[in-house]
Amino acid sequence: MHIRKNHSYSVHTPELRKMVFASLFAALTAAGAYIQIPIPFSPVPVTLQVFFVLLAGSMLKSKWGSLSMVVYTLLGIAGLPVFAGGSSGLGVLLGPTGGYIFGFILAAFLTGKLAEKAEDTEKSGLAINALNMSTGILIIYALGVFQLMLVAEIGLGTALTLGAIPFIPGEIVKTSVAAYIASTYEL
Repeated sequence: MHIRKNHSYSVHTPELRKMVFASLFAALTAAGAYIQIPIPFSPVPVTLQVFFVLLAGSMLKSKWGSLSMVVYTLLGIAGLPVFAGGSSGLGVLLGPTGGYIFGFILAAFLTGKLAEKAEDTEKSGLAINALNMSTGILIIYALGVFQLMLVAEIGLGTALTLGAIPFIPGEIVKTSVAAYIASTYEL
């Protein structure tokens, strides 16, 4: 009996691995939504979602990192309780905190693109990863603050005070840890 070797498995394995890891990062982002610290003066809680968004972009790169956040967002729209506080639905995306979720997709994509560029120029490392991830955080907060201003009908100063400034220390810590992990491990 002769068994023919299946060559298609070895060709598709890297894509399958990325798909599995994209699903994993979508699930980790959902889990990160449950790890939250409410801030009494802000409708936006501190969560670990951004940590996983940054890792997804940096480790999975632009295509699979952003797709993992698209999957995460679609799961929430479909009604699974994956958004902060176990919320879900289109109303969350259209509410005061929806801009942050849209920002997750764009931040994972941009962080991934920057990581790809750094690898192409062989300049990746802890400092470069931290800088790339900081750019991702700026995207998340720019979109988040913008939508908070629109939905809550507040000015830029108030939106920054409620939806960005209190989170900076936590984002520095999350970025530092995520940059270390992305610099140390490879998927």
